[in-house]
Amino acid sequence: METRITDGNAYKQACPTRLALDRIADKWTVLVMGLLESRPRRFSELKREVEGISQKMLTQTLRDLERDGLITRTVFAQVPPRVEYEITPLGRTLCEPIAAIRRWAEVNINELMDAQSVYDARR
Repeated sequence: METRITDGNAYKQACPTRLALDRIADKWTVLVMGLLESRPRRFSELKREVEGISQKMLTQTLRDLERDGLITRTVFAQVPPRVEYEITPLGRTLCEPIAAIRRWAEVNINELMDAQSVYDARR
């Protein structure tokens, strides 16, 4: 039976909304969703474009995103089989917030690194 959340509060330890926060706070989720925003992609494309992600981590990230209903996986019956990943309507609702987080990181990385250096120097 499906459990429905009527009063989500992510500040409460037992609230399942923390699962959603875990998903969207993951760096691999942010990067994969950013690529899928523009068009469907094959596994090999994603692996090539997300530098540093292992095959195992990409596989797990894609499975988690599919399980959460944020992407779909389509297998095309051809030889060899072709598999594409595509963002769902639910996943599309995350595109703008994820892009904003990614842009913030890109714009503010120097200030963040400077602050880390100052902090580390004091320790």
